[in-house]
Amino acid sequence: MTMHDWRPIEVLLVEDDQGDILLTKEAFDLNKVRNRLHVVTDGEQALAYLRRQNGFAGATRPDLILLDLNLPRMGGLEVLAEVKADAALRTIPVVILTTSEAEEDILHSYRLHANAYVSKPVDFEQFIRVVRQIDDFFVTVVKLPSPGQGA
Repeated sequence: MTMHDWRPIEVLLVEDDQGDILLTKEAFDLNKVRNRLHVVTDGEQALAYLRRQNGFAGATRPDLILLDLNLPRMGGLEVLAEVKADAALRTIPVVILTTSEAEEDILHSYRLHANAYVSKPVDFEQFIRVVRQIDDFFVTVVKLPSPGQGA
């Protein structure tokens, strides 16, 4: 029995680039798994979503966060630091999915306990492939905590 047999994976995408949002949605659709992709477009929205505040009272706790670093209002590293400092949220895996290949961003992300750091390919097909691989890994390989078990 795989994870697909019992429940879909809830994924929160924190991304402000509409093109990358569409590509990520397309990659998830092509994968044909029953996961659910939720999207917020800045760091403040991400924290409000995760804490179920400011219009996100009914938000589903994500099983995985895909986090861009270059966000308006609050950067991805700040969001990552907040998530990993919060006992109720820190068990949610966070994959940094960004255009930055700067060594300092990579190092800082891992120091803040990111679970993975992935540079976004500029090529359409490669981007789709990378997102599908992330999705495949967290849906079929990784054992995630049951809903409500994070705190």
